[in-house]
Amino acid sequence: MSLVPDEAHPDDASRLIEHVVDKYADELIDLRRDLHAHPELSWGEQRTTGIVCERLREAGLKVTKLPRSGLLADIGDPATPGPIVALRGDLDALPVDDLTGDPWASRVDGVAHACGHDVHVSSLVGAGLALAEVHDRGLLSGRVRLLFQPAEEVMPGGALDLISNGALDGVGRVFGLHCDPSLDVGEVGLREGPLTGAADALDVHLTGAGGHTSRPHLTEDLTFALGKLVTELPAILSRRLDPRAGASVVWGVVRAGAAHNVIPATGRVAGTVRMLDAVAWADAERLVSELVEQIIGPYGVKADITYTRGVPPVVNEHLSTHLLGKAVQRVLGEVGSVSTQQSLGGEDFGWYLDRVPGAMGRLGTRTPGGPTYDLHQGNLRIDERAIGIGARVLAEVAVTTSTTA
Repeated sequence: MSLVPDEAHPDDASRLIEHVVDKYADELIDLRRDLHAHPELSWGEQRTTGIVCERLREAGLKVTKLPRSGLLADIGDPATPGPIVALRGDLDALPVDDLTGDPWASRVDGVAHACGHDVHVSSLVGAGLALAEVHDRGLLSGRVRLLFQPAEEVMPGGALDLISNGALDGVGRVFGLHCDPSLDVGEVGLREGPLTGAADALDVHLTGAGGHTSRPHLTEDLTFALGKLVTELPAILSRRLDPRAGASVVWGVVRAGAAHNVIPATGRVAGTVRMLDAVAWADAERLVSELVEQIIGPYGVKADITYTRGVPPVVNEHLSTHLLGKAVQRVLGEVGSVSTQQSLGGEDFGWYLDRVPGAMGRLGTRTPGGPTYDLHQGNLRIDERAIGIGARVLAEVAVTTSTTA
């Protein structure tokens, strides 16, 4: 019996999506394992881009490779009126060691898919294959654009590169999923409004007249000034910003000196500045730079401040969140949609939502009853059933949104 009767009804596309994703389930898992074994850092995702490009062209999609890395793929008749629905997946890995010991562990020293982007890519490929067949059967009322984005893991993020290359031209809504190892596979976390925080990078190089630790009064005690900066900047910032902004400064690098009896002439501190509020974020660079100078001023040292504006918060729009939730329920039932909280993690999907409405969900990847891993850690393991779920949810929200539009 045909999956699609002559007279289509609302469930036709859903049944076809499920059928196609099931048909390609093993291929999608193999793709994820291949990408995991061959991770590529931000802006270097050439192999990944090539593999995805070849597979989508084989499925008949119109593919546009971007100048550096990444690609766009369009589904649907270009003459079809109305806005395009965009679906995004990110390509890049992280500079960490793979500690999983899996047969498909990274073969690249010091590089691993420790944030689940291999799952994002595989799910989006699956969604694309399903939507191509939905379109061929006449069940896609609008157009869909797949955004395979490079460089999510660096600031200010590869989303800006895609936008400058026309990724959002004609787009009415954009959707994405991000792996969440704190949720069981079969669950998708949803939240209307802010989902992530704004995130910036701060790097301060200090210089001053060093000397012997027996004569600190004849030096500019750089180490002492560095210590003051490490402790006082987070404290003062919390008093200069509305506490509801949830500002957080956390250091990842604190470095000065090499001998116990030498006051060094150079030092460095680097970390992230994060906050929940977009309004406070707009003024963060000016305020942080001002406070750094005030803190170190009494000690005579000089600061070379590099403040890199990162990403705005991901703010899920009301209708888009509803549409994504509806898609989740069609795939997983009522129990599949769970509430989730805003985090201070940065995600450059916020740049898309700065321009068009949309929503991001958190894709559960934990095996029920199994261990809870953390993102950006080399031991991250994924329940690979999440790949098919992600593919179906993305395809469903594209069809649902096209029908709604």
